[in-house]
Amino acid sequence: MIRTALPVALFGLLTACDGGGDPVQQALRDTSAANHAAAARTTAETQAAGHAGHDKAGVTPGDRAFAASEAEMHEKMAAASGQTVNQAYVAKMIAHHEGAVAMAEVALRDSRDPEIRRMAQSVVDAQTREIAEMKAWAPTAPAN
Repeated sequence: MIRTALPVALFGLLTACDGGGDPVQQALRDTSAANHAAAARTTAETQAAGHAGHDKAGVTPGDRAFAASEAEMHEKMAAASGQTVNQAYVAKMIAHHEGAVAMAEVALRDSRDPEIRRMAQSVVDAQTREIAEMKAWAPTAPAN
C-alpha cells in the first residue's frame, strides 16, 4: 500500500504546481527555446557577415551556393518544437530533412559531376520519403 501511495502522492504534488505542469520541464523547454532562438540569430548574423565580406571571411562561392538553404534549415529547426521528446524530435528532423533536400537541389542545379548528382538525387529521394513518414507519425502512449 505504501509503495503505491507514495508515487501517487508525489504525482499529486507535482501536478499541483502552477498550471498543472512540471516547473522543471517548463524551465527546460523555455531554456531550449531561448537557446534555439539565439542559435538562429547567430546563424543569420554569420551569414550576413559572410555576404557582406564575401571571400574576405573565407566564404567561398561554393559556400555561398548553400548559404540560404542552410540558414533556412537552422531557422526552421530552431522553431520546431513539441510537447514531448518524441514530438520535438520528429518536428526538428522534418526541418533538418527539408534542409538536406534543399541543399541537394542546389547540387542538382549547379553541379555537373555525375557522382555528385547521383548522391544529391539519392538524398532527395530518401529524405523526401522519410519526411512523409515523419509527417504521418502520430504520438502514441506512453509519451517520452
